[in-house]
Amino acid sequence: MTRKSWTPGRVNLIGEWIDFNGGHVLPAALPLGVTVVLSARDDGVDHVCSVQFSGYQSALLDAPKSGGWADYVFGALQAARQEGWIEGGWSARLSSDIPPGAGVSSSAAVTVGVLRAAAGEAVDATRIAVLARKVENDFIGMPCGIMDQMAVAHAGPGEALGLNTRNLEFERLALPGRWQFIIIHSGVERQLAEGRYKQRRDSCLLAANKLGVEYLCDARAIDGLPDDILPLVRHVVSEECRTVSSMSALRKQDIETFGSLMSASHASLRDDFGVSTLEVDTLVADALRLGAKGARMTGAGFGGCIVALLEQDASPDWWPQLSKRHPRARFVARIAASP
Repeated sequence: MTRKSWTPGRVNLIGEWIDFNGGHVLPAALPLGVTVVLSARDDGVDHVCSVQFSGYQSALLDAPKSGGWADYVFGALQAARQEGWIEGGWSARLSSDIPPGAGVSSSAAVTVGVLRAAAGEAVDATRIAVLARKVENDFIGMPCGIMDQMAVAHAGPGEALGLNTRNLEFERLALPGRWQFIIIHSGVERQLAEGRYKQRRDSCLLAANKLGVEYLCDARAIDGLPDDILPLVRHVVSEECRTVSSMSALRKQDIETFGSLMSASHASLRDDFGVSTLEVDTLVADALRLGAKGARMTGAGFGGCIVALLEQDASPDWWPQLSKRHPRARFVARIAASP
């Protein structure tokens, strides 16, 4: 028995670090993705191999995580068995063109992809996304929000997903025909394993508790917070406003407003939330200088990718000039309206 799925990566256009704070986000699907092929086994073992990684890994059906790249697959297979979607051991073969560690949801695409292949078409995509998040939270130990899983489970080509992370209501927003988003890897590999993600997440939850609100996006009077927390809260509250405004700008096809909101988001992530790097800041500044309508880091930060908004008729020299100034940077993907 063989089951197969393809799941895209995602780029977050705006709405960073607020998915676990009860806010809105605006991700879009990438043309890059993960193909998962599952085959049933009869030896009571899960087996994983990947085109991107040498060798393979095996684990008993109830084994805890080992700290390897295959944990996302093993965790998803265990969750699928608990849901009754599969029984016994399975072999999983993965093939992906999503760059790992870039902040474009390669891990979420793997987890959702395995669950999607195991569950089949009859299972609701939101249910799969919620279960994928549980795998990352409980099995992997990454206290992530729900944005990545919902984005890769629901977003389609040429559209953004306006998602309310509090109640999981969403709106599919078509990208205007004259817009294009270019995703560029800074050349700085993103690393969250050092605990910096958890530190900032814990600070946000502490701030919400101090303010007496369930979700930090609901905070209003924030001036009395300690200096080590105030900038983080200021980013979350202002980013929620920017994201809601960007959804309105997208509906109106207002590229100037959308671009300015992207750039303001980056400044907030750099100055208040402290998750950018010098290389990423310089890349964003040069992207704007060369003609982008807006640009920002995307993902949790500490390296990884930027996303830039350009008009369809932007100069074809934009990327060659940017890459000349930043030889470590590399083109990842382009997303635009569906033809």
